Amino acid sequence: MARWFDFILGLLKWPVAFLMVISLPALIQALDYLQVGNLRFFAFLGGAFLYLALKVVASARSNVSMQILAHELTHTFFALLTFHKVVHIHLNMDESGGAMGFKGKGNWLITISPYFFPLFLFFMMLGITFFSEKIPEGYMINGILGYFFAYHVESILVQIHGEQPDFHEVGFPFCWLFLPGANLFMCSAVLAFNNGGWLNVQRYFWAVYKLSSRYVAECLAYFTM
Repeated sequence: MARWFDFILGLLKWPVAFLMVISLPALIQALDYLQVGNLRFFAFLGGAFLYLALKVVASARSNVSMQILAHELTHTFFALLTFHKVVHIHLNMDESGGAMGFKGKGNWLITISPYFFPLFLFFMMLGITFFSEKIPEGYMINGILGYFFAYHVESILVQIHGEQPDFHEVGFPFCWLFLPGANLFMCSAVLAFNNGGWLNVQRYFWAVYKLSSRYVAECLAYFTM
C-alpha cells in the first residue's frame, strides 16, 4: 500500500505545486470570507499576542525542543497517513535537530509536511469538535487557538531557510511553488475554523474552489482567443 501511495504522490507532485500557484489569487481574495471583525477573532488575536509577549520575555530558544518534536511528529504523522511503518524518532540532546525513520521509499508529502501543516492545531481542532459538549463555550478556546497559531507561524518562519536538508531532498523549485499557497491555505483554514468550526472551513474551501475555477476559465479563454 505504501508503494502505491508513493507512486501516486510522485505523479501528483508537480501538478499539486502548480495548483498551489494558480490558487494563490483565489486564496488571497477568499480571505474576505473569513469575517475577522468579530469578538472570536479578537480573542484569537489576543492569544497570538500572548504567545509573542511570552516569547519576548522568555529565552529566544525556550521552545526549540518543542519545535523539533513537532517537526519530527509531523513527518511521522504523514508517514503513517501514507501507510509507512515508522521505526524510530530521535531528538538530539543539544537541540540541534532530530530525525525519524520509516520503512519504504517515502514521498514528498512526508518530507515537506512540517513546513506547512499545523499538527498541534489540527489535533486541537479535532479535540474541540469531538469534545465540544464537555468544553465550556467562551472566547478562551479562540484565544488558545490564536496562541498555538502564533506558535505554528513562528515555527514555519524559523524552519524555512536555504540550508534546510528537506528542501534539498524535494527540490527548491518545488518548495517555492508549493509552500506559499499551502501555508496560506492551512492558515486560512485555522482562521475559518476559529470563526465557525468545520462548516466555516468548508465554506472557505468552496469559495477558494469557485474563485480558482473562474480564474482558470478566464486564463483559458484569454489564451484560446
